Amino acid sequence: GRPVFLENDANAAALAEWHFGAARGRRHVVYLTMSTGVGGGLILDGRLYRGVLGSAGEIGHVPVEWEGEPCACGQRGCLEAYVGGAAWERRLRVVTPADGRVAALAGGRERVTPVQLVAAAREGDPFACRELARWCDYVARGITAVVMTLAPEVIVLGTIAVAAGEELALAPIRAQVAAHVWPHLARELRILPAALGEELPYLAGLSVAIEGLGGGARRRPGSAAGPGSGA
Repeated sequence: GRPVFLENDANAAALAEWHFGAARGRRHVVYLTMSTGVGGGLILDGRLYRGVLGSAGEIGHVPVEWEGEPCACGQRGCLEAYVGGAAWERRLRVVTPADGRVAALAGGRERVTPVQLVAAAREGDPFACRELARWCDYVARGITAVVMTLAPEVIVLGTIAVAAGEELALAPIRAQVAAHVWPHLARELRILPAALGEELPYLAGLSVAIEGLGGGARRRPGSAAGPGSGA
């Protein structure tokens, strides 16, 4: 006897970070996560933007290499094929030195995941640092296209970027993006780590309910009932 609302998981996460997390109080927000694949959610002018057939925000399928690596979507060269967790894991199990630190942390090259790569990069392992820099470069390529298209105030990065942290991921990504977008867009842009951690799934569900009941459309950042107000 109660209304039920369904939403794409990345859209739901974008809503949660907008209502309660890193993007609270902003009007133009992009959320980007790189877990199994690459998901994205768009808050434009204070509203969730879904596009035709709910297909907006598929930043993971922005091409970053023409005729590049095959992607699970059937296209080639998609961002997801370079920075998505599953695709990156497959690459690491091929290119990681069998006698290197990353393989040692994983208990063998065939067991390597981005978790061991990030851990080895923190220790200063040369291979891990180069591979993580490559990952950051591709993330920055995708973000640059988004910035030049949408001119957001905030881009919130989740999962791998949060795990890698400021020095290894966020700072290099910011520098790459700033070097490849117009200066006034770079000045207004904030690239931030997701803030909600393990609370994200619960707050995402709550945020979808808020939107479904019409609460999101009535709210404006900075107002008494703005995102994150607890209403």
